[in-house]
Amino acid sequence: MLLLKGFRTKADDVLLPTEPRRVVLQELGIRIPRPLGHGPSRFIPEKETVQVGSEDAMMHALFADSFATLGRLDNVTLVMVFHPQYLESFLKTQHYLLQMDGPLPLHYRHYIGIMAAARHQCSYLVNLHVNDFLHVGGDPKWLNGLENAPQKLQNLGELNKMLAHRPWLITKEHIEQLLKTEENSWSLAELIHAVVLLTHYHSLASFTFGCGISPEIDCEGGHTFRPPSVSNYCLCDITNGYHGVDDIHASPAASIPTTESVCEVEALMEKMKQLQECRDEEEASQEEMATRFEREKRESMFVCSSEDEESAPTRDVSRHFEDTSYGYKDFSRHGMHVPTFRAQDYSWEDHGYSLVNRLYPDVGQLLDEKFHIAYNLTYNTMAMHKDVDTSMLRRAIWNYIHCMFGIRYDDYDYGEINQLLDRSFKVYIKTVVCTPEKTTKRMYDSFWRQFEHSEKGQTTLPPLPLLTTPSAPQVHVNLLLVEARMQAELLYALRAITRYMT
Repeated sequence: MLLLKGFRTKADDVLLPTEPRRVVLQELGIRIPRPLGHGPSRFIPEKETVQVGSEDAMMHALFADSFATLGRLDNVTLVMVFHPQYLESFLKTQHYLLQMDGPLPLHYRHYIGIMAAARHQCSYLVNLHVNDFLHVGGDPKWLNGLENAPQKLQNLGELNKMLAHRPWLITKEHIEQLLKTEENSWSLAELIHAVVLLTHYHSLASFTFGCGISPEIDCEGGHTFRPPSVSNYCLCDITNGYHGVDDIHASPAASIPTTESVCEVEALMEKMKQLQECRDEEEASQEEMATRFEREKRESMFVCSSEDEESAPTRDVSRHFEDTSYGYKDFSRHGMHVPTFRAQDYSWEDHGYSLVNRLYPDVGQLLDEKFHIAYNLTYNTMAMHKDVDTSMLRRAIWNYIHCMFGIRYDDYDYGEINQLLDRSFKVYIKTVVCTPEKTTKRMYDSFWRQFEHSEKGQTTLPPLPLLTTPSAPQVHVNLLLVEARMQAELLYALRAITRYMT
């Protein structure tokens, strides 16, 4: 946990001791923790992140809001601050969901966060909400396993697993089971609150793994008592990203621009230009558009990562959910046919927004703002190029994610996706969205290499502002991924609720 200037506590004197104090404590036989990783992310070089105390006025205000709301300045915030406008909306939404007046009691909210994060083995988020759950008076016995929680929360387990892994299977019958049980039934307002919390934490787990968020020093897995050694690493240091003085982030290859990487940027921009010209000259028929969607949907089933890649180690949190063997499966595999979800039949703008806002006032507005910020966020730059319209690329990413969930937009040409998103990028997208716990640093480094190389290589220029640092585009991509995922989950759940109501 990082604390702001003016927010120091006595705990800091132990967690962040000065060298003389360290010596005294060591002489007293007191073990002193040190962080296992460098910075808030295992994937992003620490020198590219905001150093607390050097932030501008807007970022300081956001940090203060986060600290006041959560009682800490967590690593998610320190990475999201690459895009302050989004972070402000995210913090406002999360604060409303967890702490403001609503249908569910506070301890239920945090427990649902634990259930949701656990489905993706996200021990980082689970640990944060275990502490919050206890802080608001939650019963410690519930933390021994879901079977120790009230039956009402246990009943939510089926919806939790389907939303996290196969939301297209949710039907109005699943909703009816929750709302019409003789005992421990949910009200519509409570269920909407629970659904928003579940989807929020499923998508936040995607962000956590997608950006390689490291646990804070005071959290489980965030520290070690073994002194650092360049020649003799502790195994846990290596798996958590600590590599001594010559950290893996300082790879010389990553700082050298290459002709190939510059050409990749130029090629992508040329493709965008050509696609726009084709749009202007000729529009594909509805039949052809439908065919291209089905083709992209089928192809997405064969996008998968290598089995030999190692993801970040996670601690077992399976006691917080049931049916541990249940996981992601492509919706059209093994002869199983799931009807296409046509966006014009049930969209967030025309249907989901009003339902959420009616049953859980103001939340629909908060979510809508967050979706729009993530989708429309742009600085009109692409690597070293300025004044670039990136809307075509952002729409391709968003619609590819919804395509993987079986959601089709009739007015979109899915042939553009293969033109704009290469295989390594698709692997990263699908992993972060569908099985985030399998995300690796290699995947993160492999997409949009051209942005990293071209920007890191400008060593003769003044320091780049935060928003155009090499990692800002990758973080922006993750914001698109998590919001598109959250909206897709919400659409399936809200459509089922609507069908139950009618």
